[in-house]
Amino acid sequence: MGSASSSQFLFRLLTFLEAPMQPSPCLPTSTSGKDALQLFGFATEEERDLFRILLSVNGIGPRMGQAILSGVSPAALKSHIATGNTGALTAIPGVGRKIAERLVVELRDKIASLAPDAGLLAGTSGEQSRIRMEALLALVSLGYNRNAAEKAIGLALKESSDHEITVESLVKASLRHASK
Repeated sequence: MGSASSSQFLFRLLTFLEAPMQPSPCLPTSTSGKDALQLFGFATEEERDLFRILLSVNGIGPRMGQAILSGVSPAALKSHIATGNTGALTAIPGVGRKIAERLVVELRDKIASLAPDAGLLAGTSGEQSRIRMEALLALVSLGYNRNAAEKAIGLALKESSDHEITVESLVKASLRHASK
């Protein structure tokens, strides 16, 4: 008797939500399990590379890797790992304290060896990361596209000389840039 097998094509949630309602390029990678071949689609090489790196961590399979990438932008994930921000990592659905600590310990050097990323949260303290993430969530909940919100926050931060910026002031300044 033969065994049944199946195939699946899966996207990370943010890729699906950010994708325009028209055909766009998709970068696939595959994993094979006991009974199925799974294809995972990514909008950028950075996402696909991070997915592959996540799979190298003990205890993280394809579904958890996809869940992690669906819970946070690639730039934010790299920043959280590089700075050891386990609190931000545990905010990702499905990631507990042990997995967050394992991500930091096993990936810190790998993330640091990647090309430097001038992402939204790069080079910031845990408190600054929290403020930026809350501002990002506020803008997204107001209906702004995640990429546009990240860009607006980046512009607002470049303008600001205030090192003790609050979530409220960052959202306000970002709204001025997002509406342009």
